[in-house]
Amino acid sequence: MSNINGLIFDIKRFAVHDGPGIRTTIFLKGCPLSCWWCHNPEGLSNSQEIIYYDYKCMNCDKCINICQQNALEEKNNKIVRNHKICTSCGNCVEICPTASQQIIGQKISAENTIKEIEKDRIFFETSNGGVTFSGGEPLMQHEFLKETLKLCKKRSIHTALDTSGFCHSDVFNTLIKFNDLFLYDLKIIDDQQHKKYTGVSNKKIIKNLDILQEKEKDIIIRFTIVKGITDTKENLRDIINLVSSFEKIKGIDLLPFHNVNEKYQRIGKQNKLKDIKPPSSNDIKRIKKQFEQKDLNVRISG
Repeated sequence: MSNINGLIFDIKRFAVHDGPGIRTTIFLKGCPLSCWWCHNPEGLSNSQEIIYYDYKCMNCDKCINICQQNALEEKNNKIVRNHKICTSCGNCVEICPTASQQIIGQKISAENTIKEIEKDRIFFETSNGGVTFSGGEPLMQHEFLKETLKLCKKRSIHTALDTSGFCHSDVFNTLIKFNDLFLYDLKIIDDQQHKKYTGVSNKKIIKNLDILQEKEKDIIIRFTIVKGITDTKENLRDIINLVSSFEKIKGIDLLPFHNVNEKYQRIGKQNKLKDIKPPSSNDIKRIKKQFEQKDLNVRISG
């Protein structure tokens, strides 16, 4: 039995936008990228955090009184956390009578993860579904991911990896044979722009996409449409040219940007795009048509 543990922040059952059929999506915590438009800010940190739901709070001040770091105070009938000194010890979570304070991040073994996945096996079998590993960036926990993928393989459970592809190629190569489908997130092709908006170079990402092509793995490209950032004329041209040069691309998922400012507020992180609106339906249709002109199979996803 393996003693490798992972850190996950959610298990989403009956997912229909994370690969074929009905799926169970496991969200792994931690990401080396810092995309301005991240839809899961609670998955960025690779450690446990505390999230605060103000609408549940009854302002009893029990959390303030028990905090040994003095990281909490009340302002305008809301609990404000000083994240610089908060250690996420969980005392405030334990004492909160309304669960307005909750810990994000659960340690779990590969064996217990597969037990959770197998609860939905009947839905996989009737819909040709399976399990999808997302995040955060699941490749950050590559040892746990590999072990869990191997357990899925032994049980003939279809696996998909929702990934940015950002990791060392040696690590990437050790995982490839255990995974069935790659939901590969392409963002910006110009490397300087990629660094600006994600915090990292895209060279590893492009290299690992090349590896998938060489290994003839099934790939679905995921592309998030963010007005003024990813939907520029130059970036759309570069993305379409790159994707159309690959033979094993099974399709393109267009993901419209959604404003999730409440998530950022609850976890205490800065939202650089809090005032950016989602793309219009006409914008999405226009971009879809541009991809389809290259005979690419395109769908608008969640």
